[in-house]
Amino acid sequence: MISAIPESVKYGMQFFHPALMWVLFAITLYAAYLGLQVQRVRNARGEEKKELIKGRFNIKHHQIGSLLLAVMVAGSIGGMAVTYINNGKLFFGPHLLVGLGMTGIIAFSASLSPFMQKGANWARVTHIILNFTLLGLFTWQAITGVQIVQKILS
Repeated sequence: MISAIPESVKYGMQFFHPALMWVLFAITLYAAYLGLQVQRVRNARGEEKKELIKGRFNIKHHQIGSLLLAVMVAGSIGGMAVTYINNGKLFFGPHLLVGLGMTGIIAFSASLSPFMQKGANWARVTHIILNFTLLGLFTWQAITGVQIVQKILS
């Protein structure tokens, strides 16, 4: 069944995961911005707080976070699937391991939402730490991903 896929399609599929991940990286930066705005609203007082609340940053952050979770899991699975389809195996290495770790981190981070909604500060702090760790790992993944794409092109 894998051999039934035309070579041109198999070659082109290799670029879907990197392109998707770069879009996801940009959305991750936007989610971080929204999260910082949520903190700003939480710490603001008086008129400033009333103005910031109009931005609905908490709702946007939750929605973007949900999108990130879904697309990151799908993108991770898709990246592994395309690698397997094209090579008959996965390449066990840092890019794969860090990608799997990131998928676990974002799932764990999202699972803290109910606790944060109930006001648990430990969950909020853990969520922030996990997400900034995720952002750092994502930056590293972007760099190593470009190196992998360069190998494919050469």
